[in-house]
Amino acid sequence: QEERTVRDRNLLQVQEHEQPILWKVKFSSGNSSQLSNQCRNSVQGKLLITDELGYICERKDLLVNGCCNVNVPSTKLYSCESCLPNGCCSIYEYCVSCCLQPSKQHLLERFLNRAAIAFQNLFMAVEDRFELCLAKCRTSSQSVQHENTYRDPIAKYCYGEYPPELLPV
Repeated sequence: QEERTVRDRNLLQVQEHEQPILWKVKFSSGNSSQLSNQCRNSVQGKLLITDELGYICERKDLLVNGCCNVNVPSTKLYSCESCLPNGCCSIYEYCVSCCLQPSKQHLLERFLNRAAIAFQNLFMAVEDRFELCLAKCRTSSQSVQHENTYRDPIAKYCYGEYPPELLPV
């Protein structure tokens, strides 16, 4: 608890770039039904959940260890079902799942290397790809224009390098 408090205080300062992002989770994807393997997940979805392995499932198919049940036919791995080629998606959980694809690692690394000073405390605080994808897919000021209108009202959750195009006035 004390270490976490110290870490949280340190997040107020810009962190150094020397600590690399952990690009792999700490356990194999396997069956995911063993209780010793715990998963973090996207938590807030009413109907859908994405776990840190990249699986997206219905909330009812979430196992007690926090992982999606991979034995259910509707569970998908690295699904980009609601996503556009620019990396913006209409459903948050699909954004996170798509962002977790191993092929997206270079895109995320480039983003971190070019993150504006204003976003460094947010994005440099993440410790692994899952946390980065959760943060990247949340709507932010980059998702809106005129302070109160989404740039793309349908695909507003983005993991891509750039925000959606501005809509004509």
